[in-house]
Amino acid sequence: MQSVEIWQALETFNLFFKLGLEHILDINGSDHILFVIALTALFTISDWKKVVILVTAFTIGHSITLALATLRVVHFSTAVIEFLIPVTIFLTAFSNLFRKKGVGRPMKAQLNYYYALFFGLIHGLGFSNYLRSLLGREKNIVVELLAFNIGLEIGQIVVVALFLLASLLFVDIGGVSKRDWRMVISSGVAAIAITMMYETKFW
Repeated sequence: MQSVEIWQALETFNLFFKLGLEHILDINGSDHILFVIALTALFTISDWKKVVILVTAFTIGHSITLALATLRVVHFSTAVIEFLIPVTIFLTAFSNLFRKKGVGRPMKAQLNYYYALFFGLIHGLGFSNYLRSLLGREKNIVVELLAFNIGLEIGQIVVVALFLLASLLFVDIGGVSKRDWRMVISSGVAAIAITMMYETKFW
């Protein structure tokens, strides 16, 4: 009997891990992908240690609210959160446009660490909407919550890895300046975020 329960738990873990992975990599999860890109637009592959710190900060932020909201400890307006997510994308991308030379230094880049942590709280609420729709009224959701969150993180790492690879090709190999790379990426993300803000306005 115990082996059957373990097997069922593993199947559940695998299912929700895949759902978390697919949710962030799917085109419908582009809002979260854009936020990660906006966060990492300041960095190239040589800054991978800084990116690890950045991803960890975002993970801490969204993991907290993902758990609290999914367990119904906190309550919020879905419409407001859907609007606030593109706002976080815009603010992060827009602030990148005004960074001066030397942005790669720890003190210059630390603002994005705060963005990752604080705005991660908002994104966690967005993730919870999807997870709660899958869980329904189930009460014991520890395995599902853990698996879904790990799936999200793996997906996030994939996005970051692909972005850093792109920066390697364009900046390190192609010769594009870091400033031009940052400006083009951040401008594009900010423009998309404005459109998303208009589409999700709740008033």
